[in-house]
Amino acid sequence: MDYARMREIAEELAQYSEQLEGTWNVEVGASGPLLMMMSPSKRHEGTVRRIREQLNRQLVETHPGYVCENGPEVEHPALQRIRRPDAVILPETVLDEEGWTVDATEVLAVIEIVSKSNPENDYREKMVEYPAMGIAHYLLVDPRKGTIEMRSSPEGNRYQHAASYIYGDPVTFGPWKLDTSGFRRYREPGE
Repeated sequence: MDYARMREIAEELAQYSEQLEGTWNVEVGASGPLLMMMSPSKRHEGTVRRIREQLNRQLVETHPGYVCENGPEVEHPALQRIRRPDAVILPETVLDEEGWTVDATEVLAVIEIVSKSNPENDYREKMVEYPAMGIAHYLLVDPRKGTIEMRSSPEGNRYQHAASYIYGDPVTFGPWKLDTSGFRRYREPGE
């Protein structure tokens, strides 16, 4: 199926999802358009909030006019991909434009919080797709293990620079610093 048709289906799914109860997400991945119900845990959302708040305080100084916000979908037509990171850093003006996707060239950084149900998506597919999209910085936070991966300097479908951290470490993410002492791990049954 060609990308124009996949995008058309994805847009129809996005419109359809607005009529459904709950929170839905539309992406175009390697297997084509996907409509997924999102039910992130409170700890997942708490981590996203902590990161967004810290980055938004720093963006005023490092990148005036940029914000860190939840969503929206990031599109790269040449790669035939649409992804919805947990948070993105992009120009605030982009959020006032018409449409449901943001061009990947507008995105400075993406943040993903690994879900319990589909960790491979963040570690495998997005680890290749985000650098191929030219997104300068990728922060991957894994509440299952209490680990953080920071990737930067995209070249082809790989990031040339990587740094690993554990919860509690001060994290350098591009020109920003993150305090991870408030990050919480997912609890296992019986804990």
